[in-house]
Amino acid sequence: MSALLPRFLRQLRCPLQPAGPPRRLRVPSRASSHGGGGYGGVEGLLGQRRQRRQQNAQAGSSHGSGGREPPARNSIVREVIQNSKEVLHLLQEKNPAFKPVLAIIQAGDDNLMQEVNQNLAEEAGLNITHICLPPESGEDEIIDEILKINEDTRVHGLALQISENLFSNKVLNALKPEKDVDGVTDVNLGKLVRGDAHECFVSPVARAVIELLEKSGINLDGKKVLVVGAHGSLEATLQCLFQRRGSMTMSSQWKAPQLQSKLHEADVVVFGSPKPEEIPFSWIQPGATVLNCSHDLLSGKLGRGSPGEHFSGPITENDVSLLAAALRIQNMVVSGRRWLREQQYTRWRLHCLKLQPLSPVPSDIEISRAQTPKSVDVLAKEIGLLADEIEIYGKSKAKVRLSLLERLKDQADGKYVLVAGITPTPLGEGKSTVTVGLVQALTAHLNINSFACLRQPSQGPTFGVKGGAAGGGYAQVIPMEEFNLHLTGDIHAITAANNLLAAAIDTRILHESTQTDKALYNRLVPSVNGVREFSDIQLARLKKLGIDKTDPGALTEEEMRRFARLDIDPSTITWQRVLDTNDRFLRKITIGQANTEKGCSRQAQFDIAVASEIMAVLALTNSLKDMKERLGRMVVASDKNGHPVTAEDLGVTGALTVLMKDAIKPNLMQTLEGTPVFVHAGPFANIAHGNSSVLADKIALKLVGEEGFVVTEAGFGADIGMEKFFNIKCRASGLVPNVVVLVATVRALKMHGGGPSVTAGVPLKREYTEENIQLVADGCCNLQKQIQIAQLFGVPVVVALNVFKTDTRAEIDLVCELAKRAGAFDAVPCYHWSVGGKGSVDLAWAVREAASKRSRFRFLYDVQLPIVEKIRTIAQAVYGARDIELSPEAQAKVDRYTEQGFGNLPICMAKTHLSLSHQPDKKGVPRDFILPISDVRASIGAGFIYPLVGTMSTMPGLPTRPCFYDIDLDTETEQVKGLF
Repeated sequence: MSALLPRFLRQLRCPLQPAGPPRRLRVPSRASSHGGGGYGGVEGLLGQRRQRRQQNAQAGSSHGSGGREPPARNSIVREVIQNSKEVLHLLQEKNPAFKPVLAIIQAGDDNLMQEVNQNLAEEAGLNITHICLPPESGEDEIIDEILKINEDTRVHGLALQISENLFSNKVLNALKPEKDVDGVTDVNLGKLVRGDAHECFVSPVARAVIELLEKSGINLDGKKVLVVGAHGSLEATLQCLFQRRGSMTMSSQWKAPQLQSKLHEADVVVFGSPKPEEIPFSWIQPGATVLNCSHDLLSGKLGRGSPGEHFSGPITENDVSLLAAALRIQNMVVSGRRWLREQQYTRWRLHCLKLQPLSPVPSDIEISRAQTPKSVDVLAKEIGLLADEIEIYGKSKAKVRLSLLERLKDQADGKYVLVAGITPTPLGEGKSTVTVGLVQALTAHLNINSFACLRQPSQGPTFGVKGGAAGGGYAQVIPMEEFNLHLTGDIHAITAANNLLAAAIDTRILHESTQTDKALYNRLVPSVNGVREFSDIQLARLKKLGIDKTDPGALTEEEMRRFARLDIDPSTITWQRVLDTNDRFLRKITIGQANTEKGCSRQAQFDIAVASEIMAVLALTNSLKDMKERLGRMVVASDKNGHPVTAEDLGVTGALTVLMKDAIKPNLMQTLEGTPVFVHAGPFANIAHGNSSVLADKIALKLVGEEGFVVTEAGFGADIGMEKFFNIKCRASGLVPNVVVLVATVRALKMHGGGPSVTAGVPLKREYTEENIQLVADGCCNLQKQIQIAQLFGVPVVVALNVFKTDTRAEIDLVCELAKRAGAFDAVPCYHWSVGGKGSVDLAWAVREAASKRSRFRFLYDVQLPIVEKIRTIAQAVYGARDIELSPEAQAKVDRYTEQGFGNLPICMAKTHLSLSHQPDKKGVPRDFILPISDVRASIGAGFIYPLVGTMSTMPGLPTRPCFYDIDLDTETEQVKGLF
């Protein structure tokens, strides 16, 4: 066979020729004698075979001259490879980066078959990888390799080239059926037997046998076929394929006592393993067709009988083996095509959870606990995630790896929907509830792929006054206690990273103030085991300073000083420590009072953890590499010459990235009705942009497919959260929104119409619990203004009226009518809180129809405008202010940031969410006011400038009666009580 291979591969490149018949073995009986052209027994057969070999060799040496056709087997193999190549080319036209990969696990030294596979794969346009194990490898070693390849998304097919004794059920069924291109697993065999051959892979060796027989013109219907010496999957597949073609199939092993009689009866004989020398060919009836597939492509062991029994008549092992290798390549192309089809948009086969709503509606935690969530690995599989793309936390949470974005990079995005709200009451108007209710309606009731993307709540408000943020009623994320408490530890990772950077700042100031230049330099670049060298991040600092040296001993004294000293001005430090607990007594503190800090004390403060710039970085990053760069760019202070000092200057970028490497992966959970939710990042909506992560949105848009929907939420009212979503988040992500869902409540509209003040924890006045058409009508001015704000960005608006039980039909109809008059695409009352997704089906239809319209999305301002002009544009166009007024401190900061090169960043306004103006008590639509800018700060790593409108607390306090009074744990059942 090795001598035949080069000629065969040359012939593969020849023009295709019509397929000729396979050679047959015609064995006369010993008693008969034929003259002239008769075969005189085995010796005659051998002479005929030698003659044909010589003819083939002459044909090969003449390179096809004289019109001689290449052997039939070569023509068939070339046809299979050419067809595979053409199909693959068509697939790659639509998916240019796609190239199937075949992995072959080999235990042994059969380099010949390795060469055959490599050349055929190359000819067809596939990639192939060999995993070569020692010949003595056992089951466990082989299974370990199989399991690795099963989960490798780059590999589309897996074949085994191992010894026959290792082909146990345990080994074979370790293969993923969808990658089993040799058709050896029970799943593929079962589908074949059941008649679902189009859904499975069939053994290439068995197919090669059938192909060669049928190409020869042999009609198998009614023929007696004997499969001898075959085992396991090959035997089962041959029997099945012959029976499907009407053959009477027999099976036997070489040592069976009835073998001679069976051989004498058979019209077709298939050798499944090497023929023992003691079995003569004379046992085979004259005129029978013999095929030898004893070259086991799986084991790679070439089966041979005695040297004297290589005859010319049968289709030899080379015929079957080469065609089987080509058919394996064909299976690979089929596997790749199926894989591509799976990556394309398909409706999820999601098992949605049934709701049984009660009236009156129980507490949120009672509803959550009454529903049993699906196992998160089941949910992941339903929405198209692969096993190696998730990291499971317990039973109901999992992180999703970013590698999915590479796998689905050619998949079209779904529709992108933002849920925002009117200016809220202190109680909130239910944006999270609407978000969850909408996706429950889309997926559980309309069978449309959809994903909710929510922010992770801070634990501070959970134990303070606001409570949890998982939605509410029958539209919430479950389990709600896991959603609200710790989740997968992302906020704790942010806290650790933030405080490491804070510690690095003060430590650097201490060491610089107590050491000489030389001592400081020697400690920063120490000699370890006699070797002194810069770390990678120190080399980056040298480059930034313009010092083109890599030898620590080569720096001059001046260069050592510049390298070692950051000269941080303590009065300019903007980086604070954080804690995920509401603690008002940390709003202003003094640090460094111990004697060991040698007088390096200063006033500082703690912020709530979600106010950390690292949280904003997490929410806006597009990749791990991008996050690392953003973390390094974070400005923490200025030096004594006014230059910015960054995390990169402090040498802490790599460590921060290590602490954040898991937090960057979105968290997968589910709604009450079993639809998927990403919970990821939770930046403040005032000093930061108040939106969930870009990465969660991007992954969800790929998973839902072109006809699906991703619904994400922006914090506070549309004037704050929505404006920042468009001008900051969409700039960072490059994503274009299709629809804005604007949430309103009759309660909030009454407040804007002149109703009494609303205070958390205090019962509502009767104006809010009784019908009052006039208050509603007067308050709709705020709804109309928020619709106009959305229209500034060119995105259609659907108003979702979150209905409360005290709302009347007249009030609901009035709001919907006035919303449509104000320019909303539609306005729909929603009842998801009381009945789940069923109560938001009308909203789902409205959103779907609005999303079908062309988006004319545009940004509000050009980032190249001066900082002050960008602030003025937002104040006037969004808030309705007459103008802005900067304090001297704010103007000085604007000048400094502009000088430092940060003037082209977008603006993130830090303003009260309780009014369109800077005054929380001004409801409705305040007019003709001057917006005061008290200070301007920068989050350079996150990528925005944030002006402060009035004073802004970044550390909440606890009320007189915090939520923690009601939160408890049942020590018998370990169930959490009291969350809401």
